[in-house]
Amino acid sequence: MSINATLIAQLIVFLILVWFTMKFIWPPIVKALDERAQKIADGLSAADKAKSELAAANKRVEEQLSAARNDSAQRLADAERLAQSMVEEAKTRASEEGAKIVAAAKAEAEQESIKAREALREQVAALAVKGAEAILRKEVNAGVHADLLNRLKAEL
Repeated sequence: MSINATLIAQLIVFLILVWFTMKFIWPPIVKALDERAQKIADGLSAADKAKSELAAANKRVEEQLSAARNDSAQRLADAERLAQSMVEEAKTRASEEGAKIVAAAKAEAEQESIKAREALREQVAALAVKGAEAILRKEVNAGVHADLLNRLKAEL
């Protein structure tokens, strides 16, 4: 193998090509690769940030759901207590009304009993007068003896 001018010319052209590539072609390629690596790193960072934000959002949603469940349970318990108190109040009113009705019925029965006694007294007084008239066989003046009959009625 002989070293001639062709080999030296090829070596000079190759070195110019290497220099040209290193000076003008290699820096944009390295820059593009660095930018691509930075974009990938930024994307991974954004994905991690989004993942942490999603976890935080899920936690907030879970807390809000828990609070809503607790609130609804509290409202349901309040409604049940209100309904129970309304039922108790209605029972109390019904008992009071029943007691009033029973008292009114007792008073009415007492009035009827008093009226029946009065009627019975009058009948007994009339029978006593008839009996006395029959025994005495003489005329009894009811106007003269009204006081006597009223005392007899009161004693009966």
